[in-house]
Amino acid sequence: MHKPLEGKTILLTGTKKTQSIIDQIQRLGGEAVVCPLIKTVEVIQEDDLERLTLCRTYDWLIFTSQNGVEFFWKKLVRHQFPLSQISSKIAAVGEKTAELLKRYGFSVHFTPSVFSADTFVQEFPSVSGHSPKCLFIRGELAKDTLRKGLPFPIDEWTVYTTIENKESIETLIGAIRNSKQPIIVFASPSAVDCFNKYAAPIVGWSRAKIACIGHITKGAVEKYGAHVTYFPKKYTMQSVIEAITKGEEM
Repeated sequence: MHKPLEGKTILLTGTKKTQSIIDQIQRLGGEAVVCPLIKTVEVIQEDDLERLTLCRTYDWLIFTSQNGVEFFWKKLVRHQFPLSQISSKIAAVGEKTAELLKRYGFSVHFTPSVFSADTFVQEFPSVSGHSPKCLFIRGELAKDTLRKGLPFPIDEWTVYTTIENKESIETLIGAIRNSKQPIIVFASPSAVDCFNKYAAPIVGWSRAKIACIGHITKGAVEKYGAHVTYFPKKYTMQSVIEAITKGEEM
């Protein structure tokens, strides 16, 4: 029986790889190649405990990525800081971000109707109140969409940074060269930039079809003159796999 991903090789370039996605690709007849082009590293500072204590003074904590949640949680665990001490409401951009927060025991009080920072800045003020005290828990490379787009000032705490993972370049190039139907999945502009820097000079942009999660990632690909084939409305890995399976090309 023909399977929808038969003959296709899905190249997963992000840091978040769930075994369930890999299993799903294989179940649908495709080959999954994990080749993360970026890796995340916690930013640890001497005043981390003081910053955690200050979290109690905020009306809202804002998370836009699973990494932000992960590294914030690591700080809570390291300093044995009880979750019960944080009474702030929680806002999350992204389904997976909200799911991870709930898994760690947080209550999520707001998510935007579309999982993007642009939609967040439009919808959040209607639930946040007129001048809430907000803390954005972010990565070093996070865009300034929240800071510039919200009608009130927010504080920011950088808990992780993103660095290139050149160790995966060889695997990625080999997979593109040896696969009949390679499809690269990008989930962040950082991964796109890394591909352009190290892989594109060798294999180019046109030998593989490209799938993107998020319009900022899509914009990063198009900045280099490449074409995005798969771009689901819902910004999740699951939606990307569904779009490829159904052949929903742009």
